[in-house]
Amino acid sequence: MTLAPRRAGWVIVASFAVALGLSIVPLPAWAGPFRPEWAALVLIYWCLALPHRVAVGAGWLVGLLLDVLEGGMLGQHALGLTLVAYLAVRLHQRIRVFPLWQQALTVLMLLALHQLVVAWTDGIAGLPGGDWRQFGAALTGMLLWPWVFALLRGLRRRFGVS
Repeated sequence: MTLAPRRAGWVIVASFAVALGLSIVPLPAWAGPFRPEWAALVLIYWCLALPHRVAVGAGWLVGLLLDVLEGGMLGQHALGLTLVAYLAVRLHQRIRVFPLWQQALTVLMLLALHQLVVAWTDGIAGLPGGDWRQFGAALTGMLLWPWVFALLRGLRRRFGVS
């Protein structure tokens, strides 16, 4: 038995809440640069799966919440995730037909773009710049994409989210 599509929207909200929670879990100093961008991964999935329900506005809202949770510059992640959501929605019909390994490469590019926007806004604000390790999160996200995709697709099918 599946829930009605209107009532199953809580699955989307819950997945973003879990992703935001995972984004602030403390990690050892050496693992910090390789922390996956959980919110971006979940946003990319929902933008590809349900572009009519999760799009640019969701990217902006999740990015703003991420800015508040991380205590950084307000709007930094919002700008990056809005851009990622726009590209994911715009290209969703192409990306969805890719095999999983090609989707992972596309996710790598989207996550790297998000990291670039964050680094760019840091530079504009005069904050110290990062190094190559800041893109470790994009690489980790690419490696985790098949599992994130399978988990969220299973949840979407189980609860009939459409």
